[in-house]
Amino acid sequence: MNLIVTGCAGFIGSTLVDRLLTEGHQVTGLDNFSTGQIRFLEGALERPNFRLVEIDLLDHDALPLAFVGGDVVFHLAANADVRFGTEHPRKDLEQNTIATYNVLEAMRTNGIKKIAFSSTGSVYGEAEVVPTPEDGPFPIQTSLYGASKAAGEGLIAAYCEGFGFQSWIFRFVSILGERYTHGHVYDFYQKLKADPSRLPVLGNGKQRKSYLYVQDCVDAILLAMEKATDKVNIFNLGVDGYCEVNDSIGWICEELGVKPKLEYSGGDRGWVGDNPFIFLETNRIQSLGWKPKLGIREGVIKSVKYLRENEWVFEARK
Repeated sequence: MNLIVTGCAGFIGSTLVDRLLTEGHQVTGLDNFSTGQIRFLEGALERPNFRLVEIDLLDHDALPLAFVGGDVVFHLAANADVRFGTEHPRKDLEQNTIATYNVLEAMRTNGIKKIAFSSTGSVYGEAEVVPTPEDGPFPIQTSLYGASKAAGEGLIAAYCEGFGFQSWIFRFVSILGERYTHGHVYDFYQKLKADPSRLPVLGNGKQRKSYLYVQDCVDAILLAMEKATDKVNIFNLGVDGYCEVNDSIGWICEELGVKPKLEYSGGDRGWVGDNPFIFLETNRIQSLGWKPKLGIREGVIKSVKYLRENEWVFEARK
């Protein structure tokens, strides 16, 4: 099959690309390299069954040409900057919602009917039911990121109804592991590298969050697409548990061999729209036979080890 992956040079996207190539698929990767890293594609670029297209998904007119010959689209490209969303609100609209519309239109132009979409657990806002199931009460949105992803989900579902598409929508918790370049482990590592004696922490450290190892995430995506056959298939992806931010800080500091003074600020949450408790029910994906191989602690440690061995990512992300 000819599989198209948007955001192919990103953390999850490049990991998915490597897996698809190993399985023998022809893969076309799309990225504008605004945050993606060409070094994540070093292995893929050596494979004859990989084609890289450097393109911006906001280029509505040029995008259909990049989709020619595709069979399935994995739409992972997005702005994932939840924390600073209120500083540039148009970015979420453009990169998450309008870009998704452009992808759907490029698919329609080329007769491609299948799409996998990386959504987020943030669409649940401050959920009324925890752990939160896929059919739980849909709340008022609390972040521009979550709102833009919810809008993307709505567009995809409407295209499934209007144009005969089939979709797999994945609501992730935060993802950890190799090629990790965004999130709390990245931020804390960078701060501790600059000053191991102190660690500023947004919030009170008691925020409860769930995380998932990147390879377990890819396993779940591919299994769901193989076994789930509804018109619109929605899956939460996460582990059966959560940790406090303080727990994660402890694991990071232990791995780095530091004992900083923790300096809390911001009350019970880190920023506007930050959900202090994220824990998703994953019975639906587990009913297909999936279970995560690694827990949260192992994912945090793998992320720290990756960053220690690849400190070039800090310069690359500036």
